[in-house]
Amino acid sequence: MFGLFRKKKKEDGPRPILDINGMPVEVGGKVKALRYDLGVCTVELEGKEYFYVSDETGQKVSFTKFFDAATKNQKVEVV
Repeated sequence: MFGLFRKKKKEDGPRPILDINGMPVEVGGKVKALRYDLGVCTVELEGKEYFYVSDETGQKVSFTKFFDAATKNQKVEVV
């Protein structure tokens, strides 16, 4: 009627994520994790969620645990 009830746009895929320096993090890329002593990790995508998999230990951690509250970026660095 007055444009009050509109359908929300659906997202097609996962939203892009940025490292601590503002560089885009890509699936399959290598990053250095700055938390949880993971070291160098490979970025994986399952459904709509990113995971960091440590190359040294094989530990798998969700990207949601790496958000920096001040910048909304990830606490990782692209290698």
